[in-house]
Amino acid sequence: MPFFNADDRGFLEELSRICYCNPFVPDRIAYERAALGDAFDDSEAHWNINAGNLDFHPNVILLCQRADALIEDAAKRLDGGKARPTDDESRRFEDLSLFVLYHRYRQGFDRAILESEESKGGKAYRMYDDFVADAERYLKHLDRGPRILDDLPHLFAIFFQMRRAFHNIFNYIYGRSRSAAKLRAAVWQSIFTCNMPRYRRTMFSRMHDYTTLITGPSGTGKELVARAVGLSRYVPFDVESRKFTADFAGTFYSLNLSAMSPTLIESELFGHQRGAFTGAVADRAGWLEVCPPLGTVFLDEIGELDTAIQVKLLRVLQSRQFQRLGETATRNFEGKIIAATNRDIVAAMQEGDFRADFYYRLCSDIIETPSLRQRIADDPAELGHLIGLLAARVLNDVDEAVRVAEEVEAWVHENLGASYDWPGNVRELEQCVRNVLIRREYHPARTGGHGVHQRLAADFTAGELPADDILRRYCTLVYARVGSYEGAARELGLDRRTVKAKVDEDLLAELTGGA
Repeated sequence: MPFFNADDRGFLEELSRICYCNPFVPDRIAYERAALGDAFDDSEAHWNINAGNLDFHPNVILLCQRADALIEDAAKRLDGGKARPTDDESRRFEDLSLFVLYHRYRQGFDRAILESEESKGGKAYRMYDDFVADAERYLKHLDRGPRILDDLPHLFAIFFQMRRAFHNIFNYIYGRSRSAAKLRAAVWQSIFTCNMPRYRRTMFSRMHDYTTLITGPSGTGKELVARAVGLSRYVPFDVESRKFTADFAGTFYSLNLSAMSPTLIESELFGHQRGAFTGAVADRAGWLEVCPPLGTVFLDEIGELDTAIQVKLLRVLQSRQFQRLGETATRNFEGKIIAATNRDIVAAMQEGDFRADFYYRLCSDIIETPSLRQRIADDPAELGHLIGLLAARVLNDVDEAVRVAEEVEAWVHENLGASYDWPGNVRELEQCVRNVLIRREYHPARTGGHGVHQRLAADFTAGELPADDILRRYCTLVYARVGSYEGAARELGLDRRTVKAKVDEDLLAELTGGA
């Protein structure tokens, strides 16, 4: 006689799919619908897009209620020794146990995440004892392969990582459009891969070996994506102290490569020995050395990295080793590297500005951030939703943020219209919100470059700009007109690499209309 009846087996089959699928893909909601049948509630079904509170979502509540009842009944029958599940039923029962345990302790994990962010870690997780008691009660009768009961601290750590991933993805990636949903799904996959059972078995300890490359236009939130990935890494749980072995909230190190000279980049990355270059008055550890094994170094604007430094960083990606400037001692890098660029890397390789061998060490995991124009095209309501989120971010008063969002959205529709393409992406939209909040108007600077030319002329004639700022703006102005680094270098009488280093991407977007 089967341990589970036909109806329960159907439910458990769908529950197994729910346990292991990417929660941000449409399949997740389809599995919930199949599991609940006629009881499925279609009202705001897509909690994985709306970022609603799972504790109050009707379908998640229904799934948990049925799973709780089913596991309690099964545990009693197993304790009584009157029935034994088949191998397939044991697999389903194991998945049922994982689902119940995860949801039973998710509120505790969520509270711990918020407390850790506020206090910078060090919290003891006393709920682990209750977690172990529940896991042993449900799984003690199963004897399949590598048993989950043999490594409950690891399961506890995986569940905590999943809650942190949900928290970070919803906290850093805004929007309800199809493009935003795809981006969340891509981030989840970068954290856990496409195969959760394999991740739990082996990949959890190997993800630092895989560099994540984030591509997309300026202003689309590439650093936010990097934070969502980097702050969601696996952290082991120590049973003796009842603490996690690292503070997840303090393990992300960001470096904008476009804002620094090559020498400074090398010093920031690799560190230096005293006297290695002019101004090196003391030994200094770089980010690759400071970053702990469970930490992440984020290299923004990797497309602007000098080819000589690309060679040195390539060695880090290949061998996980590096040397401080001026030293011969070899040091090890044990963290994870995430890089981002708004450049067309393929074109840069063809021009000789980006090494192909370096790219093929970066591209093991690629995430592409969508433009705001693409997100609005997917769902016109996305604009209003983002305006509301941005208004809430710049104001502390919830009611006032709602009023400001309504004012901004009305102003945008009346003055910019639905055809405005937002060349500055979400970054520009945020400034639009601020402008309308302060002045009740916003003047885009990208109307054929005319307005920005006037502004540049006024800045130059005012005579108050630093020399380096003048050179940066003038190089950008000439490059925008000529269209190539070589041509601009000839006109300016400068080295091509100097021109390339000085071009300001945001100013260039204004001069070219975002093209």
